[in-house]
Amino acid sequence: MWRSSLLRSTTCLLQVAAPRFLHQRHVPSLCVRPLTQGLLHRPPCGLELRGTGYFLAHSGTRAFKKDAKSTVELPVSPVTVTDIKQYLRSKDIPFHDGYSCLHTPSIFVEASARRDSCSLFVDKTTGQFLCKDTLVEGSWEDLQDCLEVMQKEEQDFLSPRVLLGYPESLEEQDEMERELREVQRIWSSSVPFSDLPEDEALLVKTMFQITKISNATLKRFAVRLFKPTKSLVFPWFGGPDSSLKGVKLLSAQSTDTDRVTYNEATVPKSNSYYSLFGLPLVGRMDTEVVLTGHELDTLAVSQATGLPSVALPRGVSCLPPMLLPYLEQFKRVTLWLGDDIRSWEASKIFSRKLGLKRCSLVRPGEYRPCPVEALAQGKNFSHIIKSSIPAAHKSIVSFKQLREDVYGELVNTEQVAGVKWGRFPELNRILKGHRKGELTVFTGPTGSGKTTFISEVALDLCMQGVNTLWGSFEINNVRLAKIMLTQFAMQRLEENLEQYDFWADKFEELPLYFMTFHGQQNIKTVLDTMQHAVYLYDINHVIIDNLQFMMGQENLSVDKFAVQDHIIGAFRKFATNSSCHVTLVIHPRKEEDDRELQTASIFGTAKASQEADNVLILQEKKLVTCAGRRSLQVTKNRFDGDVGIFPLDFIKSSLTFAAPIKGKHKLRKLPTKPEDEGGEGSEVEVKKEEVKKEKAAKTKTP
Repeated sequence: MWRSSLLRSTTCLLQVAAPRFLHQRHVPSLCVRPLTQGLLHRPPCGLELRGTGYFLAHSGTRAFKKDAKSTVELPVSPVTVTDIKQYLRSKDIPFHDGYSCLHTPSIFVEASARRDSCSLFVDKTTGQFLCKDTLVEGSWEDLQDCLEVMQKEEQDFLSPRVLLGYPESLEEQDEMERELREVQRIWSSSVPFSDLPEDEALLVKTMFQITKISNATLKRFAVRLFKPTKSLVFPWFGGPDSSLKGVKLLSAQSTDTDRVTYNEATVPKSNSYYSLFGLPLVGRMDTEVVLTGHELDTLAVSQATGLPSVALPRGVSCLPPMLLPYLEQFKRVTLWLGDDIRSWEASKIFSRKLGLKRCSLVRPGEYRPCPVEALAQGKNFSHIIKSSIPAAHKSIVSFKQLREDVYGELVNTEQVAGVKWGRFPELNRILKGHRKGELTVFTGPTGSGKTTFISEVALDLCMQGVNTLWGSFEINNVRLAKIMLTQFAMQRLEENLEQYDFWADKFEELPLYFMTFHGQQNIKTVLDTMQHAVYLYDINHVIIDNLQFMMGQENLSVDKFAVQDHIIGAFRKFATNSSCHVTLVIHPRKEEDDRELQTASIFGTAKASQEADNVLILQEKKLVTCAGRRSLQVTKNRFDGDVGIFPLDFIKSSLTFAAPIKGKHKLRKLPTKPEDEGGEGSEVEVKKEEVKKEKAAKTKTP
């Protein structure tokens, strides 16, 4: 690729897995089971539908698999919108300011052949560009190089082959061709609803709870049914010729709790799927759009209002920046992403990317469910959209503006508490959940297993769809990934190498990223990388392990405690402004082996504990052997004030922690050292021996 050949000094994010597109809705099955019992089943042998991709079932042989690792280039000195404007002016490139992008005439299309006066979009935040006419895209450095070539060779435009002409590797070409054949096979095998018998069409609609959606609407959006898996098929049409580029399949499965779960799968895989469902139906002159988090919601909005509506490819988990140019034409964007707190939080985050001034948000509530449910209940869509609140707000508000937010938190207490851990119920009992915008400080004795424990805590959340960024400055990424893969598989894969591909495939599906830093780093560079990742991948959780490695390249003439306070304040500000949870690992001060750590044991001043929303301490009784000598103590919980401590057992075979079984383990004190003779421990042993002798004497007496 062009940008690979022109690679400059960069710092990178290492993506271990593509972002997860899993979007599930749970509905009671009592209302649909009588009609759909025969439709709810697992996919046939040889075909597997997963939450984030479309895969052939495992055949027992290890086939070639493309390396999922990729890098995201981040300049050492990130570009600003001022830099971009100044450079374009210096090259006499006309532009006008958009909501999230700068609009310029495309340099890849001859002036006489341009369909739009400004079809090249430059992202204000990253400098990445996209030409909508030719689909040429690249980094800010790529665009600069293209303009330099044009100026040097005195050309009016460049052929798009300059960037598109560099072939992918043979393996990448084979995979792209295989995915394209799979897309065509699924699409040609799927059936339009108008061709289905009326009773079968009704059964399918009942299963997906879209009985109110007409066949005409389904036909207009080209929605089909893939019979082998009883899945709805949503097409992705794109490019200048509006060709079929991919499909998304929505399947339904029954669960053990009398509920129906809807799972999504995409072809091509999720990291290459950038469909805005409904975009081909949007006219060039349309200025208003309703943005939804699901294709079924887009169908409902379009049918009920006639307004243009598009669905995000990854639901509420991510808004890829490369889709922003396609939303630039709209002066008003209404975000109606769902009916829960997570959708509401995503709406507020996405509106920052889209431009606060043009965005309005539909607040979830009893009278404002998700669009497909609102259609089933006969709600007034026009009233709901008109009552949406502006995303932009003033610096000072009254309770009138906060009233609905307060009510929403009272009604949805469980969702407000955050994402629950699956492996640590005791952590849920104390902290209630993992929430965005908070700062957690985690500490523990050297060698107690801080990195191993916090990696499992983060993995637990990542498995539930929390987009996670790891910054491991103490151990390298390969070793950390090995630890997390072992925790994910719950077994030592060194002893089961034949299962490696199976677990690695599942592990790749997690929305997990690693920073490529190792060792001492400058705080500004780390914060720039974190901000870049939040913008590109909508990261919700950042782990920094650990703070001491941040301080190595700072000005040595400054007091180290002052530097540490500055860094903690910067992370606190980042967590709040980016609505991202930051977990900061800090080594404690040196304490005696027989003393438990306290909040005051955290290295540095009191700034860390004051700024933190949560303080966690991994306690370890070093003078005690056997299982159960570790415990986790929560000493600060700003959310509701609950604190506490619970024991942990370390399971070496899976590198995981778990609460010990009651009564199973008894702590045994390690043998005392010779210099401790005559101390408190020896006195206890002497007393025990005296008691034994007295009992023996009593039994001998008649």
